[in-house]
Amino acid sequence: MRKSVLAIAAHPDDIEFVMAGTMLRLAEKGWDLHYFNIANGAYGSMTQGPVECAATRLAEAQNSAAMMGATFYAPLCDDMNIFYTPDLLAKVVSVVRQAAPTIVLTHAPVDYMEDHQNACRLAVSAAFVRGMPNMPCNPPHSPYPGSVTIYHAQPHGNRTPLGELVTPTHVVDISKYMDKKSALLRCHVSQESWLDSTQKMSSYVQTMWDLGREVGKISGQYEFAEGWRRHIHLGFCEENADPLAAELLHASN
Repeated sequence: MRKSVLAIAAHPDDIEFVMAGTMLRLAEKGWDLHYFNIANGAYGSMTQGPVECAATRLAEAQNSAAMMGATFYAPLCDDMNIFYTPDLLAKVVSVVRQAAPTIVLTHAPVDYMEDHQNACRLAVSAAFVRGMPNMPCNPPHSPYPGSVTIYHAQPHGNRTPLGELVTPTHVVDISKYMDKKSALLRCHVSQESWLDSTQKMSSYVQTMWDLGREVGKISGQYEFAEGWRRHIHLGFCEENADPLAAELLHASN
């Protein structure tokens, strides 16, 4: 059985910002990639209405997933509608069971906005109930009994909402993958003007480079890196399970 990694993020372009380098490295090791944004990006435009914007961002995300060689899962809701509800959880459970992942990559539990935090909560809960036959799953899919190890990406800006630096326990060297990661992020071309208008990112690709360089500096080893923290094993995997480290990581702790 092939190993698979499922990235669960809030919005189109989140995977590319903080997870794609690690996914590319796992793909080179023979892992199957799975790409899932819970929200559709409908509110991410100053010029398009929500329906047009969602269609634009869907195409951009599909292009990125295809370039990455990943299985794509359709988003489930509009931006700012990622809430921890039974209905939405049942839909995320279905994606987890379909992907049958060994690794789940998701947002930091504490991040700069609620969509990221709620996407993280849904990802963790969906992984926890992956094998429970009585857990509602929409659309229905057979329970997945396999071991899953969850890793949390760096929060946006590498800091908590209160500005505290977050130091990862696992650091992935992505120095050789920055050009490919940039190409993936550039698939989301509609976000250049949006992020400049709303978050003062004059170049969203340059912002990604700057954040990767900062994680590399934190590592003390690499020029560019993605950082991760492993979720506690209880209910998910063996106590010493650390497949990311076993495949390609430097663990700092």
